Amino acid sequence: MNKALVKHVIITEKTTDLAKLGKYVFLVHKNATVSEVKKVIEKEYSVNVIASNVINTKPKKRRIGNNISMKPGYKKVIVTLKKGQKLDILPQ
Repeated sequence: MNKALVKHVIITEKTTDLAKLGKYVFLVHKNATVSEVKKVIEKEYSVNVIASNVINTKPKKRRIGNNISMKPGYKKVIVTLKKGQKLDILPQ
């Protein structure tokens, strides 16, 4: 179990709406598993995770002038907490 699996919280307009429903979105290492992420979040924030969903984003081609490069893919996890629990990580 490694804290480096969870890189940081993703804060967007959509994720702040999900936080009202008890769901939080984390950017994680691409080799992290759902159960490992669940254990890290439960230990780090002292909450009960009841569900977690993974979203893998594939690398995409980007063109800047004549150059074609790749935007790297990433993995994020949506964590649902037990009803009544919340994380104080999002700005109000």
